Amino acid sequence: MIDGDGGVQPVRQRLFVGAQHMIESISAVTLATHDMRRAVQFYCMLGFQLIHGGGDAAFSSFRAGPNFLNLIAQPAERHWSWWGRVIFYDSDIDGLYARVVAAGYRPQAAPRDAEWGERFFHLTDPDGHELSFAWPLPQSASERGADPALSAASRSQTSRPRRPVT
Repeated sequence: MIDGDGGVQPVRQRLFVGAQHMIESISAVTLATHDMRRAVQFYCMLGFQLIHGGGDAAFSSFRAGPNFLNLIAQPAERHWSWWGRVIFYDSDIDGLYARVVAAGYRPQAAPRDAEWGERFFHLTDPDGHELSFAWPLPQSASERGADPALSAASRSQTSRPRRPVT
């Protein structure tokens, strides 16, 4: 973009011009379902805690950490198209994957380590909503900004048994 002085203004500088504050978090995501009972069973199987509604309700809420996942019943004639993906963190990605497969669902692929630093897998819920489950991979000492030689020395010293002083 050309600025008033004839120079080029970087795009990144324009993104936050006039922003007074940043949104702090997402409180909830609401997904539509044609079959509340099936959807509630699915999300309970994944480990979400049902806190409102249930299989016969028009609206149900689950706890997702400090946030919420909501379901809203929609008539069969209401259709939706692909809209994106919701990503949830779970500290036991491989265990969750095993539970999903044992329950008869078919994730897109087995969990894998991604180049952006998370272990993840994708799953489509019974209503066609794309879900991802992920957890950050441990960072190496160099990624954390630590001196790898110092970290290795520290680990070797702390792993040795210490003898009591007599």
